[in-house]
Amino acid sequence: MLEVDGLEAAYGLSQVLFGVSFHVDAGQVVTLLGRNGMGKTTTVRAVMGIVRPRAGTVRFAGRPIHGAAPYRIAQAGVGLVPEGRQVFPNLTVRENLVATAANRTRRANPWTADRVFELFPPLAARARAMGAHLSGGEQQMLAIARALMTNPTLLILDEATEGLAPLIRTEIWRCLERLKRDGQSILLIDKNVAAMTRIADRHYILEKGRIVWSGPSEELAAREDIQHRYLGV
Repeated sequence: MLEVDGLEAAYGLSQVLFGVSFHVDAGQVVTLLGRNGMGKTTTVRAVMGIVRPRAGTVRFAGRPIHGAAPYRIAQAGVGLVPEGRQVFPNLTVRENLVATAANRTRRANPWTADRVFELFPPLAARARAMGAHLSGGEQQMLAIARALMTNPTLLILDEATEGLAPLIRTEIWRCLERLKRDGQSILLIDKNVAAMTRIADRHYILEKGRIVWSGPSEELAAREDIQHRYLGV
């Protein structure tokens, strides 16, 4: 599905990623973990073509995508829920969804506005509300729903539940668990280790732009030393 090998990226003269390698298999949920400033968002931006890699390769569905324009990567089947949500503030909820709707892989049961409203009932009640008038939790639901409307083969979520109220976080994790049951491949960034070890198959920890540990959920949950060393505040 997604294969990242030896990825390096920088902002000007400041190098952020140093040989990052990981992969996401079809139907898997994989996480990128680490404290703030360790390179997680830069990794996502490099995968999506927002930051041009200095070295390394990114292959999606067997085809190289490193260096491609972001819209080409999105068209190839990668859906992004960006950090900070970035919904269209002057469009209604329904307009936000329709603006990104596509079914390039010709799914038999594609995501539609009605289907995402069933996944996120609060959005259905706010279908005519402008994006700028939504709460933070509603905006995050809309950002996920908007990405799903592209019918992605791989869904990437950067800081899936950051800054959200506990009830909204629970709703987002419920959504992600359902997507996994449906076979959706997901690359996930978040800080809730307990929730991620519950739903994810494999984890990669970034420290200063390098992968310093990787393993399955069972091992990460049992390794308090690893959590304290690389994820503790």
